Amino acid sequence: MTNASLNLTTAVIAPPRPRALRNETEINKLSKRLYRLVGQAIADFRMIEEGDKIMVCVSGGKDSYGMLDILLGLQARAPVGFELIAVNIDQGHPGFPQDTLPNYLQAQGVSFYIENQDTYSIVKRVIPEGDTMCSLCSRLRRGIIYRLADELGCSKIALGHHRDDIIETFFLNLFFGGSLKAMPPKLTSDDGRHVVIRPLAYVEEADLVSWSIHKQFPIIPCDLCGSQDNLQRQQIKLMLQQWERQNPGRMESIFKALSNAKPSHLLDPKLIQP
Repeated sequence: MTNASLNLTTAVIAPPRPRALRNETEINKLSKRLYRLVGQAIADFRMIEEGDKIMVCVSGGKDSYGMLDILLGLQARAPVGFELIAVNIDQGHPGFPQDTLPNYLQAQGVSFYIENQDTYSIVKRVIPEGDTMCSLCSRLRRGIIYRLADELGCSKIALGHHRDDIIETFFLNLFFGGSLKAMPPKLTSDDGRHVVIRPLAYVEEADLVSWSIHKQFPIIPCDLCGSQDNLQRQQIKLMLQQWERQNPGRMESIFKALSNAKPSHLLDPKLIQP
């Protein structure tokens, strides 16, 4: 991997190309694929159980909209009963369209809660101008999410990370963190009080783009923090896009590898059998 391959000043990170939805047949195929993959992930990792109250974190992006939409569909047909509540954190970003999400959620007939917390001002005060803000913003948001889960009586917290996010996180940790780890589809917090689930773990981002276009979700722009083109995640995304163009199917192979780990063949002494 050369520096040139990760030069974001000369390369453009294109959004995933949506799957073509030319007719009802294509729409039905995509719908079945999404429900099958989400249902499979839920079953494989026992994400949802009878009586769960699930806090669905909705940011206004295509991924969280898609997650909520599919979970609502599964709720109507699942063999177990569970409750959904959509939660959004208004973090005080300038220009954030405050009516967009409430209007959409009301139209869907889903229970929701909007939390107003001005973390934007904190991040702008603490992070020097030009540095990436995502790390601190993410930590602040996580603390709010855990608190809200307790206050709302939720047994699970659903996040909208998809297959591509998981692969990107793996390479972020590999290249920049010196560790072999990704995003687990199901995670219990360190204190054991909260369970985080990622129902979209098996879903490709391109399918979510297509579903978002088909469903006409009212997308809220993700550039409210300003330009963050120097993010390491953007570098990884560009690298993976280049790999996939040069070797179609590589992303699928990488994801399959993450589901086929051989701990005994790694170099961590803690994994060696006595």
